[in-house]
Amino acid sequence: MNTALKNKVEKTKVFIVDDHPIVRQGLAQLINQESDMISVGEAGTSDEALKSIAKIKPDVAIVDISLQGTSGIELTKNLVANYPKTLVLILSMYDESLHVERVLKAGAKGYLMKQSATDYVTTAIRKVVSGDIYVSDRMKETLMHQFSGGGKSLIGATTGKLSDRELEVLRLIGQGYATNRIAESLFVSVKTIESHYANIKNKLDLKNSHELIQYAVKWCLAEK
Repeated sequence: MNTALKNKVEKTKVFIVDDHPIVRQGLAQLINQESDMISVGEAGTSDEALKSIAKIKPDVAIVDISLQGTSGIELTKNLVANYPKTLVLILSMYDESLHVERVLKAGAKGYLMKQSATDYVTTAIRKVVSGDIYVSDRMKETLMHQFSGGGKSLIGATTGKLSDRELEVLRLIGQGYATNRIAESLFVSVKTIESHYANIKNKLDLKNSHELIQYAVKWCLAEK
């Protein structure tokens, strides 16, 4: 095998899943500038990602936490179960303190905020490929404190009761989405969303839809 071919084979293959083409293109450019990694594909939805990843079998999948249809967390669980050799690095616009524990429990190997992706994405990829978990230094200290028994779970006592899908519905409610629009965004029926509403109200001890909307809006504002 010649040197050029050997180097090509040894590059870390990275697949990008994000519903914004500009984000995918930007990340691909950053990755392809590095000598030890290469962008091998991209997708805008979970379904597209699963089909492509099954064929390409990348070393790392960068997955946006907020995707239409199946969420990034659900996609992560699917990838971990079916393609365990593909390491998942979650990309999100949301503060890591609100989701990192849920993401790591789903099987992801790291959490990277979009605001810092330009500076740290290649570092994060190398970190997870080497067998480590990637989170910010600030969050690393928080997790170490928590796992050593000195701190509470990062998942709040309230939203921590929700399933990943219920949390996604709560976020969309807080963003002003109507029931039918939420159903369309998640590719489920209105009846299914109404069932999620009922479960969320029950778990969060909310009396009616008005309280649910108020809570959702306040929760979304707290994320920013």
